[in-house]
Amino acid sequence: MKRRISVAGATSATYASNPAYIDPTFSAAVIEWQQQHGRHALPWQLSRAAYRVWLSEIMLQQTQVAAVIPYYQRFLERFPTVHDLAAAPSEDVMAHWAGLGYYTRARNLHQCAKQVVELYQGEFPSDPRLLQELPGIGRSTAAAIAAFSYGTVAAILDGNVKRVFTRVFGIAGYPGIKTIEDDLWLRAQALLPASGIESYTQGLMDLGATLCTRSSPSCPRCPLQERCVAYKEARTAELPTRKPKKEQKEKSAIMLVLRHEQQILLERRPETGIWGGLLSLPELDGMQVGVHAADVWDARQDAILSQASTFGDVAECTALPAFEHVFTHFRLHVQPVQVRLSCVYPLVAEQRYVWSSPAQMKQAGLPAPVKNLLLALDSEAAQQELTFGSA
Repeated sequence: MKRRISVAGATSATYASNPAYIDPTFSAAVIEWQQQHGRHALPWQLSRAAYRVWLSEIMLQQTQVAAVIPYYQRFLERFPTVHDLAAAPSEDVMAHWAGLGYYTRARNLHQCAKQVVELYQGEFPSDPRLLQELPGIGRSTAAAIAAFSYGTVAAILDGNVKRVFTRVFGIAGYPGIKTIEDDLWLRAQALLPASGIESYTQGLMDLGATLCTRSSPSCPRCPLQERCVAYKEARTAELPTRKPKKEQKEKSAIMLVLRHEQQILLERRPETGIWGGLLSLPELDGMQVGVHAADVWDARQDAILSQASTFGDVAECTALPAFEHVFTHFRLHVQPVQVRLSCVYPLVAEQRYVWSSPAQMKQAGLPAPVKNLLLALDSEAAQQELTFGSA
């Protein structure tokens, strides 16, 4: 049987200090709607085990449900318990995360599993404050884990909930600003129900994900329509206030596709930074953004040949079509250069490098754009061999 726990700091005294925010009919409307119309068959809803709830909550950070489901299922097949995840090599964890993005989540996930095993014998704590002390778990995620797994009464405030609150209560200003976020947290705490925390928490998430969406919200079907300030004042398009735009930074890099026979050289990236901990292609600093591939080769030929020759005898170099990859804070322009080596040198004491076959690359933890590039090159090579053989 689940234990129901009220978290210190979220007491009736706290709510009483914000009487304007208290409204029991709000939570009642959310709970009733969720029980009748909310989502009940998502994979992570089939078990209230804290490990599974935690895994889903981390994966769902900044990622859509449809994208998460296959990763969640594959992760559980490989790491069915927190003990399995804690004991796994980091390369294996990163390989199963590759393509889901925001790779700091995967590194924190692995470290968190180790701490849960070491500090709590594999049992996640029910107190959100203790959960927040674990890697990768913030205040809202801690509350969600505790509510869904243990029935702990605690407030969440993820992006979906911020959108619902700013619209329903007509709160202008970017929600990431501390004064506005603090106000939203006060409301989130004051509106907590006395019972039904699981349905209430899921209901807020479901409302934001399915009805109170960023664009084209389904206001006629919303249980909060009658009290919604944004609906009454026709402000759903302007709330929540968007984050002030910053000029997007642009970076460039040259990636070396070093080939020897049927294998390609991969390099393990540092644990910090973009694609941290993943296998990728060796890189050189790029050229000015927008420079033509031929100009990249002319300007960086010596550097490309110098780096490539540390791995073997260079037989041929070819500049491949450039591509872009957009991150949250910058756009990366990549100029791949394919280098064929006639022979290779031993990688003495260079554990970060590995030669990989096409079959191995399909299973390796590679950044999505790098894997797409290599699979396309492999497919093209196979097609050329097929054409040559049938000529």
